[in-house]
Amino acid sequence: MTATVPPTPPVPPEGPPPAVPSAAPDPASGVPGRVELAPGTVPDHPSFVNEDLLPVPLEQRRWTTYNFAALWIGMAHNIPSWLLASGLVALGMDWIQAVFTIALANLIVLAPMLLTGHAGPKYGIPFPVLARASFGLRGANLPALVRAAVACAWFGIQTWIGGVGIFTLLGKLFGGWADASRIGGEPWTLWLCFVLFWALELAIIYRGMDTLRRFESWAAPFVLVGAVVLLVWIAVRAGGFGPLLDQPSKLGWDGDFWPVFFPSLMGMIGFWSTLSLNIPDFTRFGAGQRAQIWGQTLGLPTTMTFFALLSVFVTSGSQAVYGEAIWDPVQLVARTDNVFGLLFGLITVLVATISVNIAANIVSPAYDLANVLPKFVNFRTGALIAGVVGVLMMPWKLTSTPELYIYTWLGLVGGLLGTVAGILIADYWIVRRTVLDLPDLYRPGGRYWYTAGWNWRAVAAFVIGGVLAVGGSHSAPGAGPFPDDGLIPFLKPLADYGWAIGLASSLVVYAALTRRLRPEAA
Repeated sequence: MTATVPPTPPVPPEGPPPAVPSAAPDPASGVPGRVELAPGTVPDHPSFVNEDLLPVPLEQRRWTTYNFAALWIGMAHNIPSWLLASGLVALGMDWIQAVFTIALANLIVLAPMLLTGHAGPKYGIPFPVLARASFGLRGANLPALVRAAVACAWFGIQTWIGGVGIFTLLGKLFGGWADASRIGGEPWTLWLCFVLFWALELAIIYRGMDTLRRFESWAAPFVLVGAVVLLVWIAVRAGGFGPLLDQPSKLGWDGDFWPVFFPSLMGMIGFWSTLSLNIPDFTRFGAGQRAQIWGQTLGLPTTMTFFALLSVFVTSGSQAVYGEAIWDPVQLVARTDNVFGLLFGLITVLVATISVNIAANIVSPAYDLANVLPKFVNFRTGALIAGVVGVLMMPWKLTSTPELYIYTWLGLVGGLLGTVAGILIADYWIVRRTVLDLPDLYRPGGRYWYTAGWNWRAVAAFVIGGVLAVGGSHSAPGAGPFPDDGLIPFLKPLADYGWAIGLASSLVVYAALTRRLRPEAA
């Protein structure tokens, strides 16, 4: 192994190293210190650099508050986030309990979202490059591949849901689709809808991030209108809004509620814990810190809470109208015989699913895979690879029940990604106090090279935090893949708090390990 030999002077004990001299006041945000690579300092090492991983130039950082808010509105208004809220109703909560759980979760996850997002407008770097500061130039591939694998699975889930939605609504319009000959246990017409939808998503993202920004800007209000239309329709069928709010909680507020609340809260946090890591992939295009802070604050918790209200009202209304909680909006829309309603629902499903899938589940693995092999994989190639892997993972069974979707999938994902978020926050805010040496993020042998490109302290914090977060994962008999008494039985009590345990423990462990060493080694 090669010991770290920083090309710059050792870091003084009282603080992190200074940034490169190219820092300049930022007129867009009023905050000094937006940084870009100075002329002549652009690194060209093929193992760590390509055009998509380099910092975004200052003149190209132009996303506004509206762009970030629209991004979140477009991503929040999708079928899986609808399934979150309506799934809580199906688990026995009333509308107040479900909306309270989702609102609280999104306020909590907003904090790491803003903390990790800070590096985007300041340095113009994506998530895997930010991770190099804590994990090392090579070690950053560990969190990048974890995040990429989760994103690919999410892409498969979203694409399958979108394909099923198209299949269901077109079948209602034209009939006979479900009776087609079967391939792999499903009608070939369903596979056709799935493949066409998959190709459409990749075609949009292949055109680049500016196309995504324009798409999100008009998709966000369109999907919001579609959700409101669905609410009005079910309210009319139910005879007004009263029956939507009268459905009682099956859990109450006593001992039956809290065992459902805490794992559900972690599941809701886990839903966006993915973006709390790779939000720099988007904020790197921000016109300033105010744009990303206000855009995310106005876009995420408010939109998710409002959408949760729509979801639980509509699901409660379906109980009043049909005698059962229909937690899938596609199945609910399919109950109508109105051709215009079906077509409108079909377009809304298309726009809503594309809006979140290409933003949340293709952008991140595209950058992550480019970080692994920058010489051979650029952003567009990474997007295509992620799209293919997402299909090969065949993750459509994860939404088959609320228990599997919320407890198993979201809980496990939230625990692992919370662990990475804790390390990033500790390194960027506690150890380095938001000051990075930008050229060294791309330079082997620099201050982020550590030992052969790996920072063992970050790896140790990841392992410890990950074991504590997900080691106690458990499932009810026959309801999931884990043993009833947990993978590691004595950690079972921690499993319901996986995201919080992972973030807090990895943050503390990483900060402690780093602070106990000479500052220049960090």
